[in-house]
Amino acid sequence: MSLNDPREMWSRRRFLDRLALAGAAGLLGLQPEHAAAAEAPPETKRLRLGRFPYDVACVAPIWVMEDLLRAEGFTDIQYVLSTNPPGVDVAEGRLDFGIGDVIGHLLQLDAGRPLVALGGIHAGCFELFGTDRIRSIRDLKGKTVAVADPGRQAFVAAMAAYVGLDPRRDINFLTIAGADGIRRLAEGKVDAFLGFPPEPQELRVKKIGHSLVNTGLDRPWSQYFCCLAHSNQEFVRKNPVATKRALRALLKATEICGSEPERAARFIVERNYVKNAEYVAQTLKEIPYSRWRDYDSADTLRFYALRLHESGGIKTSPKKLIADGADWRFVNELKKELKT
Repeated sequence: MSLNDPREMWSRRRFLDRLALAGAAGLLGLQPEHAAAAEAPPETKRLRLGRFPYDVACVAPIWVMEDLLRAEGFTDIQYVLSTNPPGVDVAEGRLDFGIGDVIGHLLQLDAGRPLVALGGIHAGCFELFGTDRIRSIRDLKGKTVAVADPGRQAFVAAMAAYVGLDPRRDINFLTIAGADGIRRLAEGKVDAFLGFPPEPQELRVKKIGHSLVNTGLDRPWSQYFCCLAHSNQEFVRKNPVATKRALRALLKATEICGSEPERAARFIVERNYVKNAEYVAQTLKEIPYSRWRDYDSADTLRFYALRLHESGGIKTSPKKLIADGADWRFVNELKKELKT
């Protein structure tokens, strides 16, 4: 095969991207410290992570972390198709580890599922768009908002309650697929649409609607994580070393996504985790991945638990959910260890 053969060029570029992504951890000062090298090996060499039948670009670190997991001692890394709401497959033991939005995490805990949050990963992924007749969240009173699932509805409800609306009475929610929600927003058949990456990027490129709330920029939402690393409580109990090693790999991959967004985007598109390279690259450029070092994971869980409780989204007391559904010891140790 000639060196100019497109197939060979593709293969070489993919190899170089993998090499660059794996080496980026070292360039960022993220090589394991002496404490990490002295740790016991992971209790299990298998780690099951999720892949999805639709584009969800903000969880890119889960896929970028594969080679970093191998460096942590995992030899059987499986990416398993997940079609359930965020957190369900982790809670039920079909996956061992993953990234999920904080609202979805709290809803699963409220339903009695054994999830445990391990640390904040990034802020700013979800965004609320409205038509020209909607200028603020308060304008949604009596209007229709398109959401893809109950978790997204809970996000909008939390924002509405924060500004004094009663989402159960004041907002009409229409639960439809994201593509249909975008189409109806463009046609003016709904008043607002809540999008997760790469949907906000698509809306901006196509100039559909305008941003009402950008959680990467607008307070108070921009001051908290939107997505957390989580695992099954039984997995963490049985495998504390593996849990810490997996989280360390994920945090390194998070740094890579923030510092090398185009390369990381190309890497996950070529591996068929997501489809649209343009929207994915834009997502990785926009999301503030570096905030995992600065934000407080416990504050995030407390803030959203209170918002959900006041909007009627959960019945369990926020105090109990926070006590039962989080274990911050690993991320606190890693914040000290992974200093640049």
